[in-house]
Amino acid sequence: MAKRLIFWPDNMKKILCSACLLGINCKYNGGNNANAKVLELAKKEILVPVCPEQLGGLPTPRPRSCRKGDKVIDELGNDKTDAFVRGAQEVLQIAKGLNIREAILKQKSPSCGCGKIYADFGGRIIDGDGITAELLNRNGIKIISEEEL
Repeated sequence: MAKRLIFWPDNMKKILCSACLLGINCKYNGGNNANAKVLELAKKEILVPVCPEQLGGLPTPRPRSCRKGDKVIDELGNDKTDAFVRGAQEVLQIAKGLNIREAILKQKSPSCGCGKIYADFGGRIIDGDGITAELLNRNGIKIISEEEL
């Protein structure tokens, strides 16, 4: 029988959350995107922190990346798609394993962005989803951004 490492009642609602929004230093530049609304929600709900980029094997800090169609390219011109896809798959496995049906993800991110993502490194924003947001959405997980809280 497997050990249970997380101790909360199975019937409590759990929500995936971009780890950077909870103040975890996993952002590309080594910082975070701590969000007051998310931190306040964490006092009332179980927020499960995830960083798809780290789960995909990318270091922190790392060069900035943006989504170009089906690819994710870093600012040095390197194709990082495989790491972003691997991280998204890991996040999906966490969601399935904990029976999570909702996620709060960092807007505009090439992994977590929902509805809006950076189109380039100059700050231009376009309609679209990050790799993780897209995969979670395809698997029936409701996604909102921190801006929608």
